[in-house]
Amino acid sequence: MASRVIVVMPALNAEATLERTVKDIPEGVVDQIILVDDCSTDRTVEISRRLGLTTIELEKRSGYGGNQKRCYDEALEAGADIVVMVHPDYQYDSKLLPHMIGFIQDGVCDVIFGSRVRTRREALGSGMPVYKYIANRLLTLVENLVLGINLSECHTGYRAYRREVLERVPYHRNSDDFVFDSEFLVEVSALRFRIADVPVPCRYFDEASQIRLRASIRYGLGTLAVLGAYLLHRAGLRKDRRLVPSPPEHAGSSR
Repeated sequence: MASRVIVVMPALNAEATLERTVKDIPEGVVDQIILVDDCSTDRTVEISRRLGLTTIELEKRSGYGGNQKRCYDEALEAGADIVVMVHPDYQYDSKLLPHMIGFIQDGVCDVIFGSRVRTRREALGSGMPVYKYIANRLLTLVENLVLGINLSECHTGYRAYRREVLERVPYHRNSDDFVFDSEFLVEVSALRFRIADVPVPCRYFDEASQIRLRASIRYGLGTLAVLGAYLLHRAGLRKDRRLVPSPPEHAGSSR
């Protein structure tokens, strides 16, 4: 039986890029696109509905992590077998979706990341700021060493998950901020899900959303704190509720 594939889009003021992002997705690859709007002040919701997307409007600003929580809740409720997060800012190349989905469908991995960092030349050539490239490489190195994984990039927003991952990871215990992504990576690693990545071309331009320098520093420090909590948990020195899996009957809703 074919897998039900759902794309989720955590959106905030994406009117300039949403339609291009959706049109970039190959036809016939996904069964449903769910957009969760985090109180945009532009025409994001109007465009989403015109494009026929399942559109969820949040009543109050939830943050990047809070938006993802609602995205995954909605995808699980809609019966997804595979969930792919695609940012609606047209930064990542959505044409790679069939390949990312295929790795999961074929049982190669449970989680797959779209990596923007294949070579330094390509990453910087795409417009990635130098400070962001250096921070990305250093943090990824530390995460690989601590978690025992081998990813070329741990900080991409282009990710695909098997349903069981979202059912077991207690993501509602995570931050509502950008560090949500780092927490999620640590959780899937701690639960021993199979993680891989594929190279994906990306685009940096004015309309594409980016974390500013101050927020990037806060994100980096937050990531290091998450890794420290993971090491303490593994050593039995301090239990971390984020690393205790959700029971299957309460999948995705542990608060």
